[in-house]
Amino acid sequence: MNTCINTAVALCTLLSASVSAQTSRLSVAPASPEPGAIVRLTLSTAASPADSIVSIRGALAGEPLHFIASPAGAWHALGAVPVDAEGSLVASVILSRASGKVETVRARLTLPKLPPPVPTTLAVDSSFTRPLDSATAARVARENLRARAVGTRAHDSPPMWTSSFRRPRASVITSEFGTGRLFNGHMTSRHLGVDFRGATGQPVNAANRGVVALVDNFFLAGNVVYIDHGAGVVTGYFHLSKTLVAVGDTVERGQQIGLVGATGRVTGPHLHWAARYGTITVNPLDLVSLDGKWYAAPRRAGVSSSGSKPPPPQPPKS
Repeated sequence: MNTCINTAVALCTLLSASVSAQTSRLSVAPASPEPGAIVRLTLSTAASPADSIVSIRGALAGEPLHFIASPAGAWHALGAVPVDAEGSLVASVILSRASGKVETVRARLTLPKLPPPVPTTLAVDSSFTRPLDSATAARVARENLRARAVGTRAHDSPPMWTSSFRRPRASVITSEFGTGRLFNGHMTSRHLGVDFRGATGQPVNAANRGVVALVDNFFLAGNVVYIDHGAGVVTGYFHLSKTLVAVGDTVERGQQIGLVGATGRVTGPHLHWAARYGTITVNPLDLVSLDGKWYAAPRRAGVSSSGSKPPPPQPPKS
């Protein structure tokens, strides 16, 4: 009899501990994102005044995640899917509490098979299709490294925006993200930005609040402006006829930063709008579709959600 009672007490104690245990869950939307997509991560965890959260660190596709507290009590972060990723990706988050308890949660993203790029046919001068000479190729490589470095540094500051991203121009989109570039019948590249129609001298506006991180003339992109919006997010504005800002300037959402042009390796005047999450090139229109209220709140005081040191990659549990 006593054995039965003791067994029942032990089972009740075990069940009570299981119910009261602090568990967390990580979800990602969309669950099956397109190549180059911005994804939204939500970390849900049990609140405990006696054992508060002191830090949240995470990573997806090799880039840090920056979680901020939402009014609903969950934690939100943005992430990115590389344009060449296939199969699946795993987001990994480490949550630390005041008691010293550390919890690791993961979420798997299922990626669709990469579709063949929809070709955009262009008839251009043969200089556009000839291989670059070694000196020019080296210049392009250096410029690409500088642009990637802007994305890396964007992880060092929190999000600077307080409302949704907007398009840099209200004009028609002439080339979408991910389309293939068919020059004189030959597929040469994938278009990793969004092109807006415009005549030389027409205005180009900042998509959101941020700090100007790079202004220069690049071989392919011509006159460029890169804006660091914080939390890993960067937008780029290419082929400008004139730039109206300088490195270090803080710009506001909708502020004019340049004029449409045809500088660089282009077939005519237009604005090429690009975006990165860290070093990952993403579809800038995904930023426009993001609700500014979902990810624009300040971090909660006393809680670190820096992703500067992402957790080491670990295989998900089967």
